[in-house]
Amino acid sequence: MNQGRTFEILTAEPVRTRRKPKSWSDEAKALILEQALAPGANVSAVARAHGMDPSQLFGWRRVALASGSVQRLKATENDEAFTRFEAVRTDTVEIEVGDTTLRVSASIDPALLSGIVRAVRQA
Repeated sequence: MNQGRTFEILTAEPVRTRRKPKSWSDEAKALILEQALAPGANVSAVARAHGMDPSQLFGWRRVALASGSVQRLKATENDEAFTRFEAVRTDTVEIEVGDTTLRVSASIDPALLSGIVRAVRQA
């Protein structure tokens, strides 16, 4: 009883590994956010144009709006249908300690800042 047998050979492609997250510079983020916040901009299209997932850009936009690093501009009579945003960037941080307001550089050494805050509290 010699019967013919059929064999099927399966080939497989390796499973694609997760893509390594891209590191964006502050300047690149600011430029992309500016484009995404422009009146009438399609956030998903802006994200795809920069090779990123739209959800990442929506997240950046949400964080920027919540942190106050972008502010709404007042609409003029001709722009009432649109919402505009203006990016605000500052390198100064204000810290209130009691009735004293400290204005320091955002790049201040944390150890130095904690020493200044301790000195102000003791005064």
